[in-house]
Amino acid sequence: MDVRKFIDWIKHTLLWLGTVGITLLGLATITFFISRIVPIDPVLSIVGEKAPPEVYDRVFLELGLDQPLYQQFFNYVLGILRGDFGTSFVTNRPVLEDLISFFPATFELATLGLIIGVITGVSAGVVAAVWHDKWPDHIVRIVGLIGYSIPIFWLALIALLIFYAKLDWVGGPGQLDISYEDIVEPVTGMILIDSLLAGETEVFYNALSHIALPSILLGYYSLAYISRMTRSVMLEQLSQEYILTARVKGLSEWRIVIFHALRNAAIPLVTIIALSYGGLLEGSVLIETVFAWPGLGNYIASSLLSADMNAVMGGTLLVGAVFVMLNMLTELLYKILDPRAV
Repeated sequence: MDVRKFIDWIKHTLLWLGTVGITLLGLATITFFISRIVPIDPVLSIVGEKAPPEVYDRVFLELGLDQPLYQQFFNYVLGILRGDFGTSFVTNRPVLEDLISFFPATFELATLGLIIGVITGVSAGVVAAVWHDKWPDHIVRIVGLIGYSIPIFWLALIALLIFYAKLDWVGGPGQLDISYEDIVEPVTGMILIDSLLAGETEVFYNALSHIALPSILLGYYSLAYISRMTRSVMLEQLSQEYILTARVKGLSEWRIVIFHALRNAAIPLVTIIALSYGGLLEGSVLIETVFAWPGLGNYIASSLLSADMNAVMGGTLLVGAVFVMLNMLTELLYKILDPRAV
């Protein structure tokens, strides 16, 4: 029996690795060929439009653009397997170094936004399901509808105008005020953690004032999705027969909701939260742009505007790898929450 379980585990692992490999290869293929068909000349982006023909030809050959397209793709995939994503001509550094440098800021911002979104979104969804078709339910649905309807960049601009420019309740764009920059040595790349590790409480509170508004906005954006899905899952659970049995036994309503319905809703909620997290990590481009946040989204957007396709493709692959890791984590949590789950 143990041997059979071990063989099944090996098969499942190999299948998962094969799926991951095919997914990342497909993502690399799509991003590579899209970068080749966009109406952007990477050589002109590097040398400029006034460069002499001999300079243009030399850079053209250095980039390997004279080779057949299949050969360029093969070389690109081999480079990825070696950890070589090319060089960004904007920063003049290897793309991998740029990704390692910029990703922690996005991770920090998205994680805070997810924490806010999960706490408020799950709570709001539970309240809406318990008071179905009553005024708490209507309020939650309206708040969620507003979060879906208003463009997040417009909401970010208005929030920045009100809470920073007018009321001065939060810090402005960027991670820190100019007077606090370069005080803390980067260790993790996440300014809140690095400032605490360095014992710089003033830097920590200044960084917290800067990250508060963009993380709250991302949390609100996440709340709109999580609350709606939580409400739907909870309504399904509250209509099950075991809930009726618990009520007949005389259990309190909130005990039924928290320890029975919400517990059984935890498994689909894991998927909902994981998808929301992936969306925040890849979709924070507009927030990072408005708040001048030095994260991955801002890096990819500025690279795209500068026609730095090596950086764009590297950032896209990183986002894809993050989604794969989130799916793996979701499967692990499935097995913890429900051993029957595959």
